[in-house]
Amino acid sequence: MEENYGILKYLITFAVIWCAGLGVGAQQENPTVLFNVEAGQPGRQIPSTLFGLFFEEINHAGAGGLWAELVSNRGFEAGGPNTPSNIDPWSPIGDEGSVLLVTDRSSLFERNKVALRMETLCDSEGSNQCPAGGVGVYNPGYWGMNIEEGESYHVVLWVRSTGAVNLSISFTSSDGLNILAASSIVASSFEIQDWTKKEFILKAAATDHYARLSVTSSKKGIVWLDQISAMPVDTFKGHGFRKGLASMLADLKPAFIRFPGGCFVEGVWLRNAFPWRQSIGPWEERPGHFGDVWGYWTDDGLGFYEFLQLAEDLNTLPIWVFNNGISHTDEVSTSTILPFILDILNGFEFARGPSNSTWGSVRAAMGHPDPFNLKYVAIGNEDCGKQYYRGNYIKFYYAIKLAYPDIQIISNCDGSSTPLDHPADLYDYHIYTSASNIFSMVHKFDNTPRSGPKAFVSEYAVTGTDAGHGSLLAAIGEAGFLIGLETNSDVVEMASYAPLFVNANNRRWNPDAIVFDSWQQYGTPSYWVQQFFRESSGAVLLPVTIQENATSALVASAIRWSSLEDGEDYIRVKAVNFGSSLLTLDISISGLPVGSIRSSGSKKTILTSDNLMDENSFDKPQKIAPRATAVENSGTDMNISLPPHSVTVLDLQLDHVMHSAI
Repeated sequence: MEENYGILKYLITFAVIWCAGLGVGAQQENPTVLFNVEAGQPGRQIPSTLFGLFFEEINHAGAGGLWAELVSNRGFEAGGPNTPSNIDPWSPIGDEGSVLLVTDRSSLFERNKVALRMETLCDSEGSNQCPAGGVGVYNPGYWGMNIEEGESYHVVLWVRSTGAVNLSISFTSSDGLNILAASSIVASSFEIQDWTKKEFILKAAATDHYARLSVTSSKKGIVWLDQISAMPVDTFKGHGFRKGLASMLADLKPAFIRFPGGCFVEGVWLRNAFPWRQSIGPWEERPGHFGDVWGYWTDDGLGFYEFLQLAEDLNTLPIWVFNNGISHTDEVSTSTILPFILDILNGFEFARGPSNSTWGSVRAAMGHPDPFNLKYVAIGNEDCGKQYYRGNYIKFYYAIKLAYPDIQIISNCDGSSTPLDHPADLYDYHIYTSASNIFSMVHKFDNTPRSGPKAFVSEYAVTGTDAGHGSLLAAIGEAGFLIGLETNSDVVEMASYAPLFVNANNRRWNPDAIVFDSWQQYGTPSYWVQQFFRESSGAVLLPVTIQENATSALVASAIRWSSLEDGEDYIRVKAVNFGSSLLTLDISISGLPVGSIRSSGSKKTILTSDNLMDENSFDKPQKIAPRATAVENSGTDMNISLPPHSVTVLDLQLDHVMHSAI
């Protein structure tokens, strides 16, 4: 392996030392660069796991985003266990003389004891008559609920009362004046003297992207409400994920999804770390928790089970990042870590155990009797320098390997330059930096030892002034870096961009791959760059040579891949021009019989824009997006133009008759 790698490495050469700024000294005007692809060589198989996703609950990525729940603080738990408590964002409909809202600890659910007591002080007749439409409480969701004409929504709530009730449950316009869909609860005191679950399917008669859910009454009396949920009936694969967002993930053809964080896993304090065990089971029974790193409450409707289901729905590998007894502030000593280890082993049983096991039966009861395909875990997140990390890691490592020897374990410690001092299958590497620096890091893993644990570049992105809210400049720099990872995929097994999502109303981090609000979404240029690499996982990396003394603004690679869509085979050349001058790439593909590349059926796709700092937006969601054109008269020798500040992909279709020759 070492000898074969050395030959291949000699052939795969790039000159990419980046000079200061965006210019390159002594650069020829519109130079031509010779680029040879050794298609007759066997090449090297790229890991099938190379490019995937990293999901963190940040920027309301899940709560108010990928998870399609429309109600925020659905169980009234966000204000804490002590009552009366803050019920934000719930708000009254009516003044203090007509309705009184207060929380108490009367809920049916032992882990969610807080419920809302709604007292209607007015009545349908008499001196204190309720206003038209009644009084009550409404929830605006996460900066508005997207209610669309003709679509259906599943609404669930728990209710009890000491008297008869007549409640209206409705989606209304953002100002509350127009009813979009409605139903009612009419019941005697006998029927709802105990907590009772009510469910409705509401079909919208009109559209409002910033609607709200209202519960109202015109009948004097007291009702208790709890666990109020509203979700669109039409979700991704029917499993509760917002279709528009989940579809954008599927379009990337991810090889894996790492979840649920990130710092979200750790917490500022351990008491606020992500609790896998509390995030499973019936949604009404999940206590939720405050994510203190990113500063907001999550009901944990998007829990451990849902993450595993998402991976399955995306046909990708789940990578579970779990807390190893360490937060940003407090740590569990290695001498007392055993209960945390046992808890994680229970998590494995939940994910992988038989349906008749203790925790596997919980999974089965949730609707998934077959085990999930969990094969990768990360012990902690960015904890390598913490006092107890290595000690805790070792104990977790051997306990997991004893119970599940096939599990691939990822260390937080960087092994790219110095060998690890502990066993691991992979090691984590994170990089957030400027565009020019990440572009220059195309060679980062060139000299990494070719034996030992593989690298998992689980968080990379251009940040700071270069990035804005997602700039072309950032994307071009990242594209160069990804070519370096692809080239070094004998030691880099996985890579993922971070963060994945941002709700435009809650930007805790910039930039992000996908921007959304209550009803619309778009990909940043960094998202589109990832699309250029979605065929790389499992493809064959072809040896290439680039002429000596070529401009340092250029990096390029070549792969051979097969399309599942059209059944054709292609050679894909990816080229990144990070400079300010037009380049001509003189491509020569050697080692193929004459006629191996079809003269038609090929295409060139370019990502660029007029300004380096251009960004996409809701108004112009595809201002910077790939533009594809057909390539006629393609062959083994051809020239393509590489615009300044661009990423160019050339897909050359191979002739099936000649394919056996390569």
